[in-house]
Amino acid sequence: MWDTIRESSLGQLVRLLSRRSGVLPFPEELEVFQLPSSLSTDSSTVPESKRCDELSKSKGAASELSFFPASTDTTPSSEKDLDLEAATSQTAWDSDWPSSAATTPSLETPKTEQTTTSASTSTSTHNVVVDWFCPSDPANPQNWSFTKKIWITTQMGLYTFAVYVGSSLYAPSEGEVMTAFGTTFEATALGIALYVLGYGTGPLLWSPLSEIPGVGRTTIYITTLTAFVLLALGACVVDSLAGLLVLRFLLGFTGSPCLATAGATLDDMYAPWKLPYVLVVWSSSATLGPALGPVVSGFAVTKMGWRWSGWELFWLATPVLILMFATLPETNADTILHRRAARLRARTGRAELVCEADRKRAHMTPRQVTVDALIKPWQINALDPAVLYTTVYAAVLYATYYSFFEAFPLVFVDMHGFNLGESGLPFLAFVPGLLIAVPGYIFWFRMKVEPVMRKEAPPLYGHPESRLFPAVATGFLAPVGLFIFAWTSRPEVHWIVPIIGLMVLFVGVVVSFQCMNFYISRCYPKYSASLFAANTFARSCFAASSILFSTPMYEALGVGGGVSLLAGFAVLCTIGTIILWRYGDRLRVRSRFAQSS
Repeated sequence: MWDTIRESSLGQLVRLLSRRSGVLPFPEELEVFQLPSSLSTDSSTVPESKRCDELSKSKGAASELSFFPASTDTTPSSEKDLDLEAATSQTAWDSDWPSSAATTPSLETPKTEQTTTSASTSTSTHNVVVDWFCPSDPANPQNWSFTKKIWITTQMGLYTFAVYVGSSLYAPSEGEVMTAFGTTFEATALGIALYVLGYGTGPLLWSPLSEIPGVGRTTIYITTLTAFVLLALGACVVDSLAGLLVLRFLLGFTGSPCLATAGATLDDMYAPWKLPYVLVVWSSSATLGPALGPVVSGFAVTKMGWRWSGWELFWLATPVLILMFATLPETNADTILHRRAARLRARTGRAELVCEADRKRAHMTPRQVTVDALIKPWQINALDPAVLYTTVYAAVLYATYYSFFEAFPLVFVDMHGFNLGESGLPFLAFVPGLLIAVPGYIFWFRMKVEPVMRKEAPPLYGHPESRLFPAVATGFLAPVGLFIFAWTSRPEVHWIVPIIGLMVLFVGVVVSFQCMNFYISRCYPKYSASLFAANTFARSCFAASSILFSTPMYEALGVGGGVSLLAGFAVLCTIGTIILWRYGDRLRVRSRFAQSS
C-alpha cells in the first residue's frame, strides 16, 4: 500500500515538500542499501537469488518505515531539493547485488559507452547505465502483484469512461442550448463535434510528451485531468455559446491522454500475450462512454435544464482525479529508471549514473523528436496501404457511430414518440453487443492466439494476419446491422427492431477494432504509438464531421437512405479486411516500416 502511495503524484508531492528523503523512502535511500556490482568496484558478489532476496528486504524495510520516521537521513542535501522527475525507455537487467556493507563505492567495470573511466566521481567521460537490479526487481511494473495491476487498470477504465461519456452527455442539451442562446442547430451541434475533435488532436501532443524522460505518464494524467475538471466546472457556468464551444474543445483536448496513453500504461504492466485481455476490457469503457451519455443526462436535462449535463461531468471526473492523484503510480519503465538514476546520483554524487533512455535521448535533436511524433505517422499512412486501410476503416466506423446521435431523435422521437429522456435509451443496445463481443473475443484469443504467442519470438509472435480472422468472421455484422436499422426505421415497424440492428452492428465494430489495433501494434512495433495517435486524430476528425453532416444527410436522403449509404461503406471496409487477412504478409514484406519477420 505504502509503495503505491509513495509512487503516486501525492507521494511525490509529499516527498518534495517535506525535503526529507526519509519520508516515504525508496529502497536505494535506506542505510542498508548497497549498490549493485555493475555500478560499483566492490568485488564481493552473491548469487542472483540472494541478491533478489536482499532487494525484497529493502523494499519491505521501506514499506515498514513510518510516514515521518526518526532521523535516518543518509542522503546528501542535493536530493532534498530534488524534483524527482519522470523518464523514458525500458532496459534489460543484468546487475549483481553485493553482500557486504559498504560506503559509496567507486567504479570498476560497469556498463559504459567507453572502456576508459575517470577517477573522479563528480565528472566523467562516460555514462554508467542504471538498470533493474535483478529480474524480479519489485520496481519493474511487469513484476507488480496482480492486485496492484488490476487496481491501476480499474483507474484507467474509470478515467477513460469519465472523459468519453463527456462527449455525449451534452447531446440531450442541444435543444435547450439552441433556445437559451438563440442559435442554429448546426452551431449547437458543435458542442459534441469540437469535444470529439479535441480528444482526437490531444494525442498528437500528449503521446510524445509521455515518453520524455522528465515527464512520464502519470504527470500527464494528473496535470491534464486537473485542467479537465476545472474546465468542466467552467462549462457549467459559462454564459455565452462561443465560450461554451471553446470550453468543449478544451475539455476534449485535456481529456485525451486517457486515449493517447492509457493503452501504453497497460502495456507497461502486462506480458504481450496477456495484454489483449486487458485492452479489450479497458476499451469497452471507451466505447460505452458515448453510448451511456444520453442515458445518464437525458432525464436530468428534462427536469433541471441544459447546464445539468455539465455538472454531471464535473461530479464524475472529480472523484476520479482524487483517486488517481492519491493512488496511481508511474508505470513507464523508463520513467522509473530515470527517477532511480536521479536518486542514485544524489546519494553517490556521481553524475555519470543515467538510465538507458536518457543516454539515447541525449543524442536526439528536437527536430528528430518532432518528425517521429508528428510527421512519420502520416508518411507511413501515405506509403503503406495496410496502415492507410486501418486508418480509413477506423474513421468510417467512428463516423458511423457518432452519426447516431443525430439519427436517434429522428427515429425514436419523431417516428415513435419517445421523450427527451427516453430517446437515449436505445443506446443501451450497445451493452448486450459488448457482452457478446468481448467474451467471444477473449475465448478465441485464449484458445487460438495465446498458446502460439508464448512459443513464438517477438515482436510478431507468430503470423499476425491469422489474428484478423475474428474481424473477417464477424465483419459482415456491421453492414447487416446498419441495413437492419436503415430499413426498419419506420413508424409502422416496432422500435425494438432497429435497436436489434444496433446490437448486431456493435458486435462487429468491437471485434474489428480489437483485431485491427492488435495487428498494427505487432506489425509496426517501432511506430505503433505514433500510428495510434494519427489513427485517433483521423477517426476523431471523421466523427466530428459526421456529427455536422449527418442531420442534413438524413433530411435529404431520409434515415433509411443515409444509414444505407453508411452500410455501403461498411461493406467496402469488410472486403478490405478480407484482403488484408489474405495478403497482409505480402504487403509487410514490401513495406519499409512493417516488421516482416
